[in-house]
Amino acid sequence: MRETCIPFDNDSHYRVAYGSMNKLKYIAVLLAPVVVMGLALTGCSSAPESTPSTSVSTTDEDHDHEEDANGATESAANVPRLAYTYDGGIRVLDALTGEEAGNIVLAGFNRLNPAGDERAAFVSTAAGFQVLDLGVYGIVHGDHLHYYKAEPELSDIVFRATTPGHVVVHDGVVVLFDDATGLVRILDAAEVLDAAYVPTEYTTAEPHHGVALLVDGRLIVTAGNSAARSTVYVLDGESFAELASSDQCPDVHGEAVAQGEVSVFGCADGALIVNGTTITKVISPDVNGRLSALSGTEESPIVLGNYSIDGTYTSVALLDTRTATMKLVELPGGAAYSGHSLARGDDAAALVLGTDGKLYVIDCETGVITASYSVLHAWEAPTGWQEPRPSLLMLEGMAYITDPQARQLYIVYPATGEIWKTITLSDVPNELVGVTGARGSEHEDLDGHDHDD
Repeated sequence: MRETCIPFDNDSHYRVAYGSMNKLKYIAVLLAPVVVMGLALTGCSSAPESTPSTSVSTTDEDHDHEEDANGATESAANVPRLAYTYDGGIRVLDALTGEEAGNIVLAGFNRLNPAGDERAAFVSTAAGFQVLDLGVYGIVHGDHLHYYKAEPELSDIVFRATTPGHVVVHDGVVVLFDDATGLVRILDAAEVLDAAYVPTEYTTAEPHHGVALLVDGRLIVTAGNSAARSTVYVLDGESFAELASSDQCPDVHGEAVAQGEVSVFGCADGALIVNGTTITKVISPDVNGRLSALSGTEESPIVLGNYSIDGTYTSVALLDTRTATMKLVELPGGAAYSGHSLARGDDAAALVLGTDGKLYVIDCETGVITASYSVLHAWEAPTGWQEPRPSLLMLEGMAYITDPQARQLYIVYPATGEIWKTITLSDVPNELVGVTGARGSEHEDLDGHDHDD
């Protein structure tokens, strides 16, 4: 059941820091007081449309506390969950035990993206961006959270898109891009499960395979058409007035946000760094050095990027947003990687899953590979981008690595490389997302009653 927020004012919502998982177990720790997270966006748009729900089968889970009338169960701590796609559906797992929480039957190739609320994800379907409720969440009561888990559900909330493309989450805001129309939707991540919520909309001059994100009150969006795209605009987040632009990013693709609200975009010949209204071009050391998938964190000024020369990925790029420089790190022994192989550790280290089956840990400041751990057998990156390949995901301090060939999921402690748990999957996994279930809003519980404890 969807909960209703009671904010401080009309455009503020609560966000709570969440716990982390150590080597042996998840420990839910309330790290900070409730933080007010505001989002003031203007503009006219339409609410999401509805589409018939798909069938969902679920398995029983342990009930830690009383079950309310809507089937949600209160838990002693947050219950992180994973969702992975397979040919014909999406399975949802308990991220600690690996037990199946639900199976959504959905034909075709399905893409998954986090929705930014640590509860839901977006599924790119023929109808558009459809909201998948993974069924775990927190509710703030005074100075603490109450945690709940319920059956996952592919909701009937759909943000219509002809060709659903990039989904970008930053600082509690999620931005959706429709490649077929150039329509950009800007949403408060806390409201994605509210069917009546009306997002802000902006449309690019021409449709193209693009991307947009909201950073520090500015909408940064690509421009181009089906034949070529090379421009990045910085717009005022409310009026959409142009503040800055650069057309020096051929085949612009991929984005990340680094420390200090600095964003980076991948280009066929390097990258663009956007700091406020200042845009700086970084040229690749190789003529054909292309960046298209980027990974950033607010804890580091350095962005990790895939780096290809004529389609070969054997080096990764470290983009320093302070100096607008690029450093390349070559994987040992000619190992390669794929676009699903990059992540950032809790200490802002760069993590790369190589085709030699090793998880590499790179110090972003020095570019030194500080550790490598054998996790998988050797594998080859498929040529088709929709084909299954090993995926790397960081969740609650642990590295989750899928092995499509063996139908396995490995949970790895990145500080030592120890495989903490191996989970056998029912299907060949492809896309992978995770939620902590540890972010909540202050409001009445699902049964409609306030809690005193």
